[in-house]
Amino acid sequence: MAMYRKLGKKSDQRKALLRSQVTQLIYHGKIRTTEARAKEVRQIAEHLIKLAIDEKDNFETLTVKAKVARKDKDGKRVTSVVDGKKITLYDQVDKEIKKDLPSRLHVRREFMKVLYPVVEVPAEAAGKKRLTKKVDLCEKLFDEIAVKYADRRGGYTRIVKIGERKGDGAMEVILELV
Repeated sequence: MAMYRKLGKKSDQRKALLRSQVTQLIYHGKIRTTEARAKEVRQIAEHLIKLAIDEKDNFETLTVKAKVARKDKDGKRVTSVVDGKKITLYDQVDKEIKKDLPSRLHVRREFMKVLYPVVEVPAEAAGKKRLTKKVDLCEKLFDEIAVKYADRRGGYTRIVKIGERKGDGAMEVILELV
């Protein structure tokens, strides 16, 4: 008996497909795919969610001093001229940061092995790189998903059959987070 489904693909293609689908499942909350793929993605996603639940509170909160550019009422940086050069003025502020403990850091790196980076592009700014923002799926797993499923002991996903695909007759399903 095989340990996993081969899905008719070579190993590198299969791994890329599964990584992509797990990333989209975590980002969007549900995906539409075939039944065989959904069963494989479910295993990976539930394992990641379980790791996130175990490590969700495993961090220290530290206060550090940070330099922040001073801004005027319009939100532009305040500058002054010193020796003929424009210099931005900075203020020091106290900032609280979360520092992962070693086990949480290990889990974060395990997430990064599986999840692809996601860049969010607003619809009105399509094609403009400076208005895009990176989405941290590791933080989403720790802060949103792990908190949501903290009291649950498994079964974080649901597979709903929606019928056969028109082209090849493969059973299509919706895989969603419960």
